[in-house]
Amino acid sequence: MIVDGNGGPTVNADGPAVSRDLPPLPRGVVANPRLARWITVHPDGTVTVRVGKVELGQGILTALAQIAADELDVDLAAVRMAAASTAEGPDEGLTAGSLSVADSGAALRQVCAEVRALFVAEAVLTLPLDPQTVTVQEGVITGAAGARRTCYGELADRVDLDREATGAVRPKPAQQARWVGTSVPRLDLPDKLAGRPRFIQDLALPGQLSGRVVRPPSPAATLVEVDTAAARRLPGVQAVIRDGDFLGVVAEGEANAERAASALADAARWHEEPTLPDEDDISTFLREGPAESIPVPEPGGAARPDVPAGQAGGAVVRRLRASYSRPFLAHASMAPSCAAARWAEDGTAVAVWSHSQGIHGLGRAIGAALGFDADRVDVRHVESAGSYGHNGADDAAFDAVLLARAVPGRPVHVRWSRRDELTWAPFGSAMVAEVQAGVGTDGTVLTWSYDVWSQGHTARPGYAGSPGLLAATHRDRSRPTPPAADPPAWGGGGTTRNAWPIYTFPERRIHGHRALRTALRSSSLRSLGAFTNVFAIESFMDELALAAGTDPVAYRLAQLADPRAREVLSTAAELGGWQRRGTEESVGYGIGFARYKDRGAYCAVLAEVETLHEVRVRRLTLVVDVGRVVNPDGVRNQIEGGAVQATSWTLKERVRFDRWRVTSADWESYPILRFGEVPQVDVHLVDRPSEPSVGAGEAAQGPTAAAIANAVADALSVRVRDLPITADRIVAAL
Repeated sequence: MIVDGNGGPTVNADGPAVSRDLPPLPRGVVANPRLARWITVHPDGTVTVRVGKVELGQGILTALAQIAADELDVDLAAVRMAAASTAEGPDEGLTAGSLSVADSGAALRQVCAEVRALFVAEAVLTLPLDPQTVTVQEGVITGAAGARRTCYGELADRVDLDREATGAVRPKPAQQARWVGTSVPRLDLPDKLAGRPRFIQDLALPGQLSGRVVRPPSPAATLVEVDTAAARRLPGVQAVIRDGDFLGVVAEGEANAERAASALADAARWHEEPTLPDEDDISTFLREGPAESIPVPEPGGAARPDVPAGQAGGAVVRRLRASYSRPFLAHASMAPSCAAARWAEDGTAVAVWSHSQGIHGLGRAIGAALGFDADRVDVRHVESAGSYGHNGADDAAFDAVLLARAVPGRPVHVRWSRRDELTWAPFGSAMVAEVQAGVGTDGTVLTWSYDVWSQGHTARPGYAGSPGLLAATHRDRSRPTPPAADPPAWGGGGTTRNAWPIYTFPERRIHGHRALRTALRSSSLRSLGAFTNVFAIESFMDELALAAGTDPVAYRLAQLADPRAREVLSTAAELGGWQRRGTEESVGYGIGFARYKDRGAYCAVLAEVETLHEVRVRRLTLVVDVGRVVNPDGVRNQIEGGAVQATSWTLKERVRFDRWRVTSADWESYPILRFGEVPQVDVHLVDRPSEPSVGAGEAAQGPTAAAIANAVADALSVRVRDLPITADRIVAAL
């Protein structure tokens, strides 16, 4: 038995010892216990790190590289972060829910700590060294006074990592970190700044062909007939595919594929039906259709009586009620979805390149859709420009698989059009929330009742026993996909995410209602239901404060016990200039606050808006507590991006449709915030090194919407409860 130079528990020469009091392994390690699945140490001393999380532009690979470098005691430049792959890397599920640092970071810490311990053990035996004096610095293992030394590279061939993690070695305490907590430059940015090919849209595989899919004109349309002859005769066309209602072409070069797809679209005749609801009365559609009641447990699992408002005691002197809504929202990424696929010549396996957020789930869904062994589907992640949840990435991948099957041995690269992306990618569901409160003589909330209606928020590949892939539904109309589901409560929920108010209301009743009619295909969009729920709760808190004649910040603090929440809220008010409220005509200030998923990041936003001719957000001040900060600049990037996107959702975005078709198919009909409209965004971080790290990607959306809505109400004395807050909506509210 020897001592790990990391200061951790003792390890055997054959590997980490198993003690009786081991902490539980992170769930990522439990699911992927082989160390070699995560780490490869090369003879030149560099280390390849494989994780199941994917880079979406959020900087996750940089943060995870910092964690790996710290635990291995190597220079950050020695760490090579590999793109996720079903064939080579661990399966960590989805990259979603602001969980990557919390989940993958914890797993990687454990794996790297055990790898480090194995190399130290090997060095002690090889040189030999006194185990009490061993140190590791930048991959160099040194004995007392530097008398004997070796390095990871020299031992790489002697340390077998094809073994399971044991949990016998504990990761370093926070105070020993060198890289974690520092704003190291992002690993992915040099290529992007220099314009070097990095995105999946740039992919150029040997022998690559181009593919295009011809979509139906509307969600319920079915193909009556199509003459493929004209498309087949065009130059460069390699294949024309019809499979049920799925139509596509494969050609040499993008231009030929575009011409062939256009000819095929002209030759197709479709039957359409008016299946969509009234766009201007989504509330009725969501409330009156069949729905599943969603149980909403108290955060933390504690029991709490479910007492309807109005039955909670005699102290209630006034009851207030309001409803809030948001429309369907599109992902509206700058780059439409894209993918590539190549079948083996004998058709026994297929390789897929995709910007999916869940490559392992995608591989299994492709296998299920084809009746194919998922082990023969190899999915490799390639970055795209922007991803905010379940967009068209997985669908594009299956398009590529179907098209490439017609030309085995050659890769087919498929790009969606802007119209495809804005009309066929899953939307974030429209939602309606109704809230009522009973207050006491001083305005304090005594009873709180909250109902929220929505379609489900997840229809990712493989959900509810369905492949969940768009082209799969077009191939076989007899197998419609089930309505979108919701993540379970322990996973943060969907419709009811952040439906519990964080405030100390004595009695609270929360009910969710998931619509079982699917008007439009819905699935995960950044923050899921939290955007609407926080917007509704925090807007209503302002309305209650106004009714009580109380300052909104003071009103919240009077009913907020969590000290971390109080600090974040108070600091945002102080830094954002809350004291200037009411000093400038046509300018309003509003506050919004939440703890994401009731257990994630604390985020408070103070919005400063100007309302002369239209609503313009001049400044957003955000204060965020994500526990231990891995990369401060990376956290700020995430918070800034979330705040800007939420500003766009709050002021601009709305999927438009008539009874037949989605009509918002370009940037004119689906406007998003322009660069010139982006507000100044100031982010202040509350670092808590002793607290677990939580994610930042979805913390800002709900509080930002509420802060803007409250600021508009402050400036105009008009409350707009239905998003987006446009000039028409303001006039209607007057």
